[in-house]
Amino acid sequence: MSKMSTESARIALNGPTMGTRWSALFNAEACHDTDAIRAALQAAVDEVDAQMSTWNAESALMRINAAPVGDWVVVPEQLRTVLRLGLEIGRASGGAFDIGMGDAVTAWGFGPEAAAPDGIRAAMAARRRPAHEVLEIDGMGLRKTASIALDLNGIAKGHGVDRLAETLREHGIGNALVGIDGEMRALGLRPDGTAWIIAVEAPDPERRTPHAILALQDAAVATSGDYRHWVEVKGRRLSHTMDPRRGAPLIASPASVTVVARTCAEADAWATALMVLGPERGADLARQRGLDALFLVRDDDGNAQGVGVGRLFSEEPATIASAGGR
Repeated sequence: MSKMSTESARIALNGPTMGTRWSALFNAEACHDTDAIRAALQAAVDEVDAQMSTWNAESALMRINAAPVGDWVVVPEQLRTVLRLGLEIGRASGGAFDIGMGDAVTAWGFGPEAAAPDGIRAAMAARRRPAHEVLEIDGMGLRKTASIALDLNGIAKGHGVDRLAETLREHGIGNALVGIDGEMRALGLRPDGTAWIIAVEAPDPERRTPHAILALQDAAVATSGDYRHWVEVKGRRLSHTMDPRRGAPLIASPASVTVVARTCAEADAWATALMVLGPERGADLARQRGLDALFLVRDDDGNAQGVGVGRLFSEEPATIASAGGR
C-alpha cells in the first residue's frame, strides 16, 4: 500500500443552512471522498430545514401548523423525533421550553415577517396551553387538540448538528467537530489524542471573545443568549427568547446559558429552558435534572459573572472544563 493511501489530512467543510452555516472539521485518509461527504452533510441539514423551517411554507412543520385542529397529520420520522424530544423537555421544564410559541416569534419579528403590533397584542393576550398539553403523537401521525403555532427554533439547529455527526459516522469518521452557528458536537478526539476545544462566548454583542474554554469528547454544547438576536423596542433590546407566560421576549434573564449534553438537540432545548427560568430557578432545575450548565449573569456594571451547575462546571465559573464519554 502506498504511503499516500494511509496518510490523513485535515478536512474543513462548510455550507449554508437555516440562515447561517454548518461546519465540519475532521481528519480523513486519502481513500475518503470528501466531495461525497460534503454533499451528504449538506443533504442532511437540507432535510432538517425542509421538515422544520418556519420560513418555508411547504415545510412539514408548517403543514402541521396549517392543519385543522383535531385532524391527524402524517409526520416524517425525523420531525416526529424532534417533536417528541421538544415535548419531553417541555414537560420536564414545566413549560419553560415550549415549541408552541410560533405566533409570538412571528409577531415580534423573529420569523420571516416584520414585527406586527396587532400580532404582538394578540400573542400577549392569548390564553396559552403548552405544546405538551395540546399535541398528540401516535405512530406516524400527530394531531392538535387546540389551536397552536409550532416553532422549533430552540431545538432544530441542535438536531441539525446531531445529523451532521450521524452523517460523518455513516461515512466511517468517528473523530470530528461539527457545528451550526455556535451549537457544537464533538465526536471522539482530535488527531493528537486530545479533546476538542470549544470556547464559551462572553455575552458581548460588539465582539466575539471567550469567557470559558471547554474540552469535549463525545459530547455536545449549546448556548442561548440575549446578545446576538434581538429586537429594539423604545430603546430597549429584547432577546429573541420568548417567555411562554407572556407571549413576549424575556425582559429579565441571564445574559446566556450554556448546556453540555449527550446530544446537541438536548443541549439546545435545555439551554433555552434554563434561559427562560433564570439563574435561580434554572440552576435549581439543572441540579435536579443532573445537567451541566453555565449561567452568565451581568452585574450592575455590565460585567458577566458565571454560575456553574453540575460536575462539569463544578458549581463555579468555568475556566477549563472537560466532558468525555457522555
